[in-house]
Amino acid sequence: MPRGAVALTPALATGLVEQVATEITRIINSGRSESAMISDFDTMMGRYADMPTIAQSVLGPAARSASPGQISAFGDAFRGYMARKYGRRFREFIGGTVNVGGAQDQGRFVEVISTVNLRGTAPFEVRFRVWDRSGSALFIDMLIEGVSLVISERAEIGAILDRNGGSVDATIQTLRGMG
Repeated sequence: MPRGAVALTPALATGLVEQVATEITRIINSGRSESAMISDFDTMMGRYADMPTIAQSVLGPAARSASPGQISAFGDAFRGYMARKYGRRFREFIGGTVNVGGAQDQGRFVEVISTVNLRGTAPFEVRFRVWDRSGSALFIDMLIEGVSLVISERAEIGAILDRNGGSVDATIQTLRGMG
Protein backbone atom coordinates (compact mmCIF):
# COMPACT_ATOMS: atom_id res chain seq x y z
CA MET A 1 0.00 0.00 0.00
CA PRO A 2 1.35 3.46 -0.80
CA ARG A 3 2.97 5.33 2.03
CA GLY A 4 0.48 7.25 4.13
CA ALA A 5 -2.50 5.38 2.65
CA VAL A 6 -5.36 4.43 4.93
CA ALA A 7 -6.87 0.96 4.75
CA LEU A 8 -10.21 0.78 2.99
CA THR A 9 -13.12 0.76 5.40
CA PRO A 10 -16.87 0.53 4.79
CA ALA A 11 -17.08 4.24 5.68
CA LEU A 12 -14.45 5.21 3.07
CA ALA A 13 -16.12 3.04 0.43
CA THR A 14 -19.50 4.58 1.25
CA GLY A 15 -17.97 8.04 0.90
CA LEU A 16 -16.68 7.14 -2.57
CA VAL A 17 -20.10 5.88 -3.69
CA GLU A 18 -21.74 9.03 -2.29
CA GLN A 19 -19.29 11.10 -4.39
CA VAL A 20 -20.14 8.99 -7.47
CA ALA A 21 -23.88 9.40 -6.86
CA THR A 22 -23.50 13.16 -6.42
CA GLU A 23 -21.41 13.45 -9.59
CA ILE A 24 -23.84 11.36 -11.67
CA THR A 25 -26.77 13.43 -10.40
CA ARG A 26 -24.92 16.65 -11.24
CA ILE A 27 -24.15 15.42 -14.77
CA ILE A 28 -27.71 14.21 -15.41
CA ASN A 29 -29.37 17.37 -14.15
CA SER A 30 -26.84 19.76 -15.75
CA GLY A 31 -29.03 20.48 -18.76
CA ARG A 32 -25.95 20.06 -20.97
CA SER A 33 -26.01 18.37 -24.37
CA GLU A 34 -25.81 14.59 -24.61
CA SER A 35 -22.24 14.75 -25.96
CA ALA A 36 -21.15 17.01 -23.07
CA MET A 37 -22.77 14.66 -20.54
CA ILE A 38 -21.04 11.66 -22.14
CA SER A 39 -17.71 13.48 -21.92
CA ASP A 40 -18.37 14.30 -18.24
CA PHE A 41 -19.35 10.68 -17.56
CA ASP A 42 -16.14 9.44 -19.23
CA THR A 43 -14.10 11.78 -17.02
CA MET A 44 -16.03 10.67 -13.93
CA MET A 45 -15.36 6.99 -14.67
CA GLY A 46 -11.67 7.75 -15.00
CA ARG A 47 -11.75 9.40 -11.58
CA TYR A 48 -13.83 6.90 -9.57
CA ALA A 49 -13.48 3.52 -11.33
CA ASP A 50 -10.43 1.27 -11.48
CA MET A 51 -10.69 1.16 -15.26
CA PRO A 52 -7.43 -0.78 -15.85
CA THR A 53 -8.69 -3.60 -13.59
CA ILE A 54 -12.20 -3.50 -15.05
CA ALA A 55 -10.91 -3.46 -18.64
CA GLN A 56 -8.54 -6.36 -18.04
CA SER A 57 -11.34 -8.37 -16.42
CA VAL A 58 -13.76 -7.57 -19.24
CA LEU A 59 -11.18 -8.51 -21.88
CA GLY A 60 -11.03 -11.94 -20.25
CA PRO A 61 -8.57 -14.60 -21.43
CA ALA A 62 -7.40 -12.38 -24.32
CA ALA A 63 -5.81 -10.09 -21.70
CA ARG A 64 -3.21 -12.77 -20.90
CA SER A 65 -1.67 -12.58 -24.37
CA ALA A 66 -2.20 -8.84 -24.93
CA SER A 67 0.75 -6.48 -24.65
CA PRO A 68 0.75 -3.72 -21.99
CA GLY A 69 0.14 -1.21 -24.81
CA GLN A 70 -2.86 -3.18 -26.06
CA ILE A 71 -4.25 -3.44 -22.52
CA SER A 72 -3.89 0.33 -22.10
CA ALA A 73 -5.46 1.09 -25.49
CA PHE A 74 -8.27 -1.37 -24.80
CA GLY A 75 -8.89 0.28 -21.42
CA ASP A 76 -9.20 3.71 -23.04
CA ALA A 77 -11.47 2.40 -25.81
CA PHE A 78 -13.59 0.46 -23.33
CA ARG A 79 -14.04 3.48 -21.04
CA GLY A 80 -15.17 5.61 -23.98
CA TYR A 81 -17.51 2.85 -25.14
CA MET A 82 -19.04 2.57 -21.65
CA ALA A 83 -19.44 6.35 -21.38
CA ARG A 84 -21.26 6.48 -24.73
CA LYS A 85 -23.35 3.35 -24.11
CA TYR A 86 -24.63 4.35 -20.67
CA GLY A 87 -24.37 8.12 -21.12
CA ARG A 88 -27.00 8.01 -23.88
CA ARG A 89 -29.46 6.70 -21.29
CA PHE A 90 -28.97 9.64 -18.90
CA ARG A 91 -32.24 11.29 -19.89
CA GLU A 92 -34.07 8.37 -18.22
CA PHE A 93 -32.48 9.39 -14.91
CA ILE A 94 -33.43 13.08 -14.84
CA GLY A 95 -35.14 13.75 -11.52
CA GLY A 96 -34.00 10.44 -10.07
CA THR A 97 -32.19 9.92 -6.79
CA VAL A 98 -29.58 7.52 -5.50
CA ASN A 99 -29.77 6.69 -1.80
CA VAL A 100 -26.56 5.18 -0.46
CA GLY A 101 -27.21 2.71 2.34
CA GLY A 102 -24.98 0.33 4.20
CA ALA A 103 -21.66 -1.23 3.30
CA GLN A 104 -20.22 -4.66 3.97
CA ASP A 105 -16.56 -5.66 4.01
CA GLN A 106 -16.31 -8.70 1.72
CA GLY A 107 -12.58 -9.27 2.26
CA ARG A 108 -11.18 -8.41 -1.19
CA PHE A 109 -13.53 -5.44 -1.56
CA VAL A 110 -16.24 -3.49 0.24
CA GLU A 111 -19.74 -3.70 -1.20
CA VAL A 112 -21.81 -0.53 -0.86
CA ILE A 113 -25.55 -0.92 -1.25
CA SER A 114 -27.63 1.84 -2.82
CA THR A 115 -31.18 2.26 -4.02
CA VAL A 116 -31.99 4.09 -7.23
CA ASN A 117 -35.36 5.82 -7.50
CA LEU A 118 -36.48 6.90 -10.95
CA ARG A 119 -39.72 8.59 -11.88
CA GLY A 120 -42.35 6.13 -13.01
CA THR A 121 -40.47 2.96 -12.01
CA ALA A 122 -40.04 0.86 -8.91
CA PRO A 123 -36.84 1.52 -6.93
CA PHE A 124 -34.00 -0.87 -7.70
CA GLU A 125 -30.80 -1.88 -5.94
CA VAL A 126 -27.30 -1.11 -7.15
CA ARG A 127 -24.30 -2.54 -5.30
CA PHE A 128 -20.91 -0.94 -5.87
CA ARG A 129 -17.84 -3.07 -5.27
CA VAL A 130 -15.00 -0.86 -4.05
CA TRP A 131 -11.36 -1.68 -3.40
CA ASP A 132 -8.10 0.16 -2.88
CA ARG A 133 -5.58 -2.16 -4.55
CA SER A 134 -4.54 0.54 -7.01
CA GLY A 135 -3.61 2.90 -4.19
CA SER A 136 -6.92 4.69 -3.64
CA ALA A 137 -10.55 3.70 -3.18
CA LEU A 138 -12.15 3.02 -6.59
CA PHE A 139 -15.09 0.94 -7.70
CA ILE A 140 -14.40 -2.25 -9.68
CA ASP A 141 -17.93 -3.44 -10.43
CA MET A 142 -21.59 -2.53 -10.09
CA LEU A 143 -24.33 -5.07 -9.58
CA ILE A 144 -27.66 -3.78 -10.84
CA GLU A 145 -30.44 -5.91 -9.36
CA GLY A 146 -27.82 -8.61 -8.79
CA VAL A 147 -26.38 -8.53 -12.33
CA SER A 148 -22.67 -7.73 -12.55
CA LEU A 149 -21.83 -5.01 -15.05
CA VAL A 150 -18.34 -6.52 -15.51
CA ILE A 151 -19.68 -10.01 -16.24
CA SER A 152 -22.32 -8.64 -18.64
CA GLU A 153 -19.74 -6.58 -20.51
CA ARG A 154 -17.28 -9.52 -20.56
CA ALA A 155 -19.88 -11.52 -22.53
CA GLU A 156 -20.43 -8.62 -24.94
CA ILE A 157 -16.70 -7.98 -25.42
CA GLY A 158 -16.15 -11.73 -25.88
CA ALA A 159 -18.66 -11.70 -28.74
CA ILE A 160 -16.90 -8.70 -30.31
CA LEU A 161 -13.53 -10.46 -29.95
CA ASP A 162 -15.00 -13.54 -31.64
CA ARG A 163 -16.34 -11.45 -34.54
CA ASN A 164 -12.84 -9.94 -34.86
CA GLY A 165 -11.12 -13.33 -34.94
CA GLY A 166 -9.69 -12.85 -31.45
CA SER A 167 -7.79 -9.71 -32.45
CA VAL A 168 -7.44 -7.28 -29.56
CA ASP A 169 -6.43 -4.48 -31.96
CA ALA A 170 -9.52 -4.99 -34.14
CA THR A 171 -11.68 -5.10 -30.99
CA ILE A 172 -10.19 -1.79 -29.85
CA GLN A 173 -11.10 -0.24 -33.22
CA THR A 174 -14.62 -1.69 -33.02
CA LEU A 175 -15.15 -0.25 -29.52
CA ARG A 176 -13.99 3.18 -30.61
CA GLY A 177 -16.86 3.25 -33.10
CA MET A 178 -19.53 1.79 -30.79
CA GLY A 179 -21.70 2.88 -27.95
